[in-house]
This record gives sequence, structure tokens and C-alpha cells, in this order.
Amino acid sequence: MRVLAFLDGTLADPDAAHIRVDDLGLLRGDGIFETVLVADGVPRELGPHLDRLARSAAMLDLPEPDRAAWERVVRLVLDSWSGSAEFALKLVYTRGVEGDPASAPTAFALGMEIDEKVRRARAEGVAVVTLDRGIDPDYTERAPWLLLGAKSLSYAVNMAAVREAARRGADDVVFTAPGGTVLEGPTSNVIVARGRTLYTPPPSLGILKGTTQGSVFRGAERAGWATKVEPLEVADLRSADGLFLASSVRKLTRVHTLDGQPLPDSSAIHAELAEAYEAEYAG
Repeated sequence: MRVLAFLDGTLADPDAAHIRVDDLGLLRGDGIFETVLVADGVPRELGPHLDRLARSAAMLDLPEPDRAAWERVVRLVLDSWSGSAEFALKLVYTRGVEGDPASAPTAFALGMEIDEKVRRARAEGVAVVTLDRGIDPDYTERAPWLLLGAKSLSYAVNMAAVREAARRGADDVVFTAPGGTVLEGPTSNVIVARGRTLYTPPPSLGILKGTTQGSVFRGAERAGWATKVEPLEVADLRSADGLFLASSVRKLTRVHTLDGQPLPDSSAIHAELAEAYEAEYAG
């Protein structure tokens, strides 16, 4: 089951051709995107996702996204969906056709079923390796053209990292800076539990501000946890009571193995935090 809708309100066949081969999103990854989890007809954290879409657009010098139009196209996809109770909704916004100053940006929303691999990871957890991203955290301000913290379509490095993890017998990655500072996953934020406190690295390190991470923290605080946004080192991951990856579609996923070494069993912590996260959307 898939539903495709363009920003002008047009529903389209997702199996037909729609994007020009000279669209800069295709040729150069010159565009941005967001992935929203929809559960029981409700898009989770749509406001923060649209806020982040606008921030990414500004960083890439794209025209400011028409928020009302995006909200309408999201509703169109939701109203047209007849698949599973949970699905992924991808919002894509590119610079449009190369060399055509009159070309408008390409913008669409695509509803898709969630891969079974993601559902298994939610339930079983994942093995992760740490990989050096090769960029110092202070480059965020020193080199804004690197687009650190923008959710761009240029995901080739991220996907190469995931393939490297597979070659090492793991499922996913935690990126680190050259000095060992923890950054983020290729498609997720890192959350560490120590005692009754949750920690996550700050966006100032050149990582994405997490929408799901934010909702996990809100739910945890309601359940009596403390939360902190501060730098972490790889050693903090190894000594934690629980290590998790958070993203819209994966929700909160437990890490059971880090760099080939089993971590302490955090199943009970994961269950409590997952329940607190879901409680944010109950009723």
C-alpha cells in the first residue's frame, strides 16, 4: 500500500513516472525531507517535523515551505490511506529542474508501509558499531556550507555507513567525532539511560534535533525521569544502563550489542520508556 500526493493537492499513481530525470533532488541530492510516523490516522510530531523542514530549507537556501500546503497534503494522504494502522509518511522537497529558473521546487508526500525489518528491530533490539564521521563538532558554525544539522536528501554517506555496519555483522551505526564525542545514528538520535536520567547529545554538535527523541523525553519526564541534553563520549555508551536509538518509524529501539560486545540487558528500561512514549499519544 502506497499513497502519493503532490503539494498542489494532486493524487498520483506511485508506480508511474513523475519526477524529471534532471530534477536536482535526483541529480545532486539537492533537497530535503522528513519522515513522519502515522499511527491510527494521526501523524506524530507533525508540527516539529514541519518546523525542521523549514529550518533545513533555510539552510539550503530553498524557498520557504508553504506550511499550510504541507498540512493539506498530509491530510490528503491520511484520508486516502487504507493500509496498516501504522505507516511512514515521507515529505520530500527538492530544488526542482536544473538550469530552469522558472522551475518550481518539486514537493510531494508519500505514504508507505513500514518495513518488517524495522518492526523486528523495535521488538528485538539491534547491534550497533561506532564509526568516525570525520568532522569536528565545531564545524557547525565554522563551515555552515557542510549543512550539518540539515535533513538533506544527500544520504549517500549515511547509507554507506549502514552497509559498513552490515559488513561488521551489525545492524546500525552511532557516528562519533574524531575525538570520540558521540553524535547520532545515520537515521536516528542516540539516547542513554543512567539511573533515572536520560541523556542525548545536543544539536549544537551538528546533528539533527530529534522529533522522536523529544517526545521520548517528554514521556519519560511525566514518568518520573530526569532528562539532560549534553555531550556524551563512547565510554558513556558502554557504561550506561541502557542505550537506545530513536527515530520516527523505529520509535525507541534498544541497542543490545556495541562494537561486538554485549551490553547489559536493558529490556525493562526499554519497556518502561516505550510505554511512556506511547502514553504521549494515548487518548
